[in-house]
Amino acid sequence: MRVHSEEIKKKVTKARKQGKTYRELVQMFGIAKSTLSYWFGDKLGHPYDREGQLKHLAKIRPLAILAKRNIKAEQQAKLMEKVRKDIQKYPTKNIGLQKLFLAGLYWAEGAKHKKVGGLKFVNTDPKLSLLYLSLLRKCYSIDEARLRVRLHLHYYHKIKNTRLFWSQLLNVPLDQFGKIYIKKRSKTKKFRQNFMGICFISYFDGNVRKELLELASQFHDVVMSS
Repeated sequence: MRVHSEEIKKKVTKARKQGKTYRELVQMFGIAKSTLSYWFGDKLGHPYDREGQLKHLAKIRPLAILAKRNIKAEQQAKLMEKVRKDIQKYPTKNIGLQKLFLAGLYWAEGAKHKKVGGLKFVNTDPKLSLLYLSLLRKCYSIDEARLRVRLHLHYYHKIKNTRLFWSQLLNVPLDQFGKIYIKKRSKTKKFRQNFMGICFISYFDGNVRKELLELASQFHDVVMSS
């Protein structure tokens, strides 16, 4: 068996306590797995001692989970910084690009049936709903009085607070909110209790709806033909 210095043993022991597996230790220090089993045998019991292994796993598992969380957090931070720099190069203030994105949003989340007279956008995500309405206001000179909001809520929602939340978020007066629909409580299905219901945003202008759908359709054709 190869002789290793006490300094190396200390480094390996520290890494092991931090949750590193035998495979990772072999890759990091170039030490044989049999040597690692020998070193940690007194502390963990025989390498095939199930009880000792379970105790050790229970000890290092939280450390391993924490290490993975830290790695994910670091990766997310790097991604956010990359996107922040990239998006500054995009022509996000260009009205044509904004209208194109609005058309895509409506094509994905809006009512498209011919019997629908105006625009009807439906979503549960407050940020997406606000983005849609903000783009609609920027791209068109809309009549604010023709906006309507309707909510579908669950039994646990506080109606007054939820109405106020959407009214302040979308900057739409409460007197332009329609009757709230309360979904019946299901005995089997579980609902997420961390969202603010389903929001229906209507704007009574069929011409805007037709233009957005046509814009989305032609954009599709341009992309597919390029």
